[in-house]
Amino acid sequence: MTRILADLPDEDIDRLDALGASQKRSRASLLREAIRLFLAQTSDDRSWIDRGYGLWADREDIPEGLEYQRTMREDRTPHEDI
Repeated sequence: MTRILADLPDEDIDRLDALGASQKRSRASLLREAIRLFLAQTSDDRSWIDRGYGLWADREDIPEGLEYQRTMREDRTPHEDI
């Protein structure tokens, strides 16, 4: 493990210390976790499926999947009628 020196605003240190006290964790532990999460979120190591998951979740112009399929198939003859 490598030690680093970083300058952080006093307000951030105060918030880290308060969070650490409430979770009974050290400031260093919180910083290690924050860096690990940041690197995981900004990494391109994830598969294209993982990167795209939920990408359109908040879109209002795209209907729910099953509803969309039924709409697309409205003009087809049901199997029983053939």
